[in-house]
Amino acid sequence: MQAIELDHVRRIFRTSIGTLRRHTKEVVALDDVSLDVAAGELFGLIGPNGAGKTTTVKILTTLLIPTDGRATVLGHDVVADTRFVRRNVGFLFGGERGLYFRVSGRANLEYFAELYALPPRGIAKRVDELLALVGLSDRGAERVEGYSRGMKQRLHLARTLLHDPPVLFLDEPTIGLDPIGARDLRETIERLRERGKTIVLTTHYMFEADALCGRIAVISGGRIVAGGTPAELKRHVRDLSVVELELFGAPDDLTSRLRAIDGVDSVVVERRELRQVFRVQTADGERAVPRLLGVVGQVDVGRVSVREATLEDAYVRLVGRVE
Repeated sequence: MQAIELDHVRRIFRTSIGTLRRHTKEVVALDDVSLDVAAGELFGLIGPNGAGKTTTVKILTTLLIPTDGRATVLGHDVVADTRFVRRNVGFLFGGERGLYFRVSGRANLEYFAELYALPPRGIAKRVDELLALVGLSDRGAERVEGYSRGMKQRLHLARTLLHDPPVLFLDEPTIGLDPIGARDLRETIERLRERGKTIVLTTHYMFEADALCGRIAVISGGRIVAGGTPAELKRHVRDLSVVELELFGAPDDLTSRLRAIDGVDSVVVERRELRQVFRVQTADGERAVPRLLGVVGQVDVGRVSVREATLEDAYVRLVGRVE
């Protein structure tokens, strides 16, 4: 038995549009999605905004009902056995909602422990354990309003673990965190995996998925477009190298002109204040550099480098995300 299974799941949202003549529009959020997660596995779900990641997690945590298909957690149907599923899952979402800022971190956990109906005599011990796990033992008595964003997210995780669920859903847990806070949270997630928790992690950070996840599913347009270990996904770009061009003041049409060069697979642009970094996927490697610089022309060029393709580059090829 798998810990989590989705079998040909579809989810359609219906909304009314129009002013004078209103009509119903259907939006397919998930389209025939099937996947499974083994017990004790840390499974990654990656994809662009609106791809269906959060919808998938909400179905598995009973917050949404699938339009078609079947989803189970620990062998129990998420629709027919809602009570069982809710007792056995924890759901951590990104952001700062869901905490009471004017009381201490400890008071927050004690309050939610009562909502989870934990035995009163064991609450204090459980709170101590979780504050230690997330590295907040020395800050538990302080008001949450004085916590950093990373500390709030770690407190969120402690709240998610209060009833000791065997299955965890972490929806972009490190979004908006500073590098140190994100690193600390990733270390905590790894410790939870070592304790045998089944974890589904959604993230936009490819290096994070690469470092943490044993297997990954790539979702785009509501469909699973690829899946496997990070190494298996990287095989989608084993024929490519990536040329990175750091430019200053690049014209708006440069991206399309670079894409038109023979041998260029895709171009992605990252804008950093006054400079732009163009990541060009090409099978030609270093041989492509003179052609690329010829198209760049009179634009000021900073750093030029050629590297092997990564999981992020595989993701770009799979979902077709180009600017």
